[in-house]
Amino acid sequence: MSGDEINRVTLISPYALSVFGGVQEQVLAMSRELSRRGFEVQVLAPDDSDDSLLDTPARVVRLGALVSVRANGSRAPLTLSAKASRLASAHVRDFAPDVVHFHEPFAPRLGWGTLRAHRAAAVATFHRSGTGPALSLTRPLLRRWVRHLDVCIAVSRQAADTARSAYGVDPLVLYNGFETDRFTQFPRESSATLTLVVVGRLEERKGVATAVTAVRDHNALGGERWRLVVVGEGPERASLQRLANADPAIEFLGALSDEDKRRWYRRASVVLAPATHGESFGLVLLEAMAAGTRVVASDIPGYRDAAGSHAVLFSPGDAADLERAIATALGSRDDATIRGAREYAERWSMRQLVDEYVAQYARAREIYRPGVA
Repeated sequence: MSGDEINRVTLISPYALSVFGGVQEQVLAMSRELSRRGFEVQVLAPDDSDDSLLDTPARVVRLGALVSVRANGSRAPLTLSAKASRLASAHVRDFAPDVVHFHEPFAPRLGWGTLRAHRAAAVATFHRSGTGPALSLTRPLLRRWVRHLDVCIAVSRQAADTARSAYGVDPLVLYNGFETDRFTQFPRESSATLTLVVVGRLEERKGVATAVTAVRDHNALGGERWRLVVVGEGPERASLQRLANADPAIEFLGALSDEDKRRWYRRASVVLAPATHGESFGLVLLEAMAAGTRVVASDIPGYRDAAGSHAVLFSPGDAADLERAIATALGSRDDATIRGAREYAERWSMRQLVDEYVAQYARAREIYRPGVA
């Protein structure tokens, strides 16, 4: 264990842990790494009654009925229960953490009561990139709540710009991290078929329609066929299946366990990240690189930040340009390119990220003054 006088940490996720998403992945991975270091970790999240993704030794407390709310071009699996907010505060008091770490502190509603009533140093991580009407309406109230935060962090430059504009804070940028070793624990599975994999929620902004169109059109030409495997679930699944036009090379596997997703990263010839907007940081790109797989990504700010020079980029929403990028990536899978991308991905290991966060926890403890919350 490290961190001056820090033994207990509470992590608060406004989103259900069983639903695939970047915030949830960060919370669970951080809980595992902190626990590995000897910290006592409590995780608060909405009550989804699904243990399938709770791969963590931390103490998980789930509160409040789950609802799906449209936000930032996506569907957010959160709770709107005022009672859950009050119960969260009670659970935090009973656990008596040294630091409360809020992920998306102003997302409704689990952290709201805790934010105002906690009695510990408070660290906030802002994930969101982009604002909307709801954020504009609540900005005056949320800016008053900022005083309850001792240290503010953003996961990208875009997320920092949003937090600065919306809440008047100037966050430190710490890019998301991940457990790099978990992406090499399975052997690579070679196949004669060129396999493209998309992992993510099936909603419009994720751009899966662009991938389906590109593969469908390529296969219709009659040359070497590409297989597209879509991992994830969401409201666009039926329309995407219609778009595939019964092409047997396009498969929809639905939601899979974290382990199975990592296996598909290792099976893939190329991993596609075709989101059109709203991605503050492209962790999926780095996960694929760590797995030793070539990456094709849409040319949007969050993905550019993550990819460096190690992905083939294409114009968002442009199926023809995606087809070009896939062909380029398939032709550049040499050992040196794959090794360089894997070494690059190691910069974002969860070990290094938690080192940074533990230092910020200590800083928050120095800043925190009881009675201000």
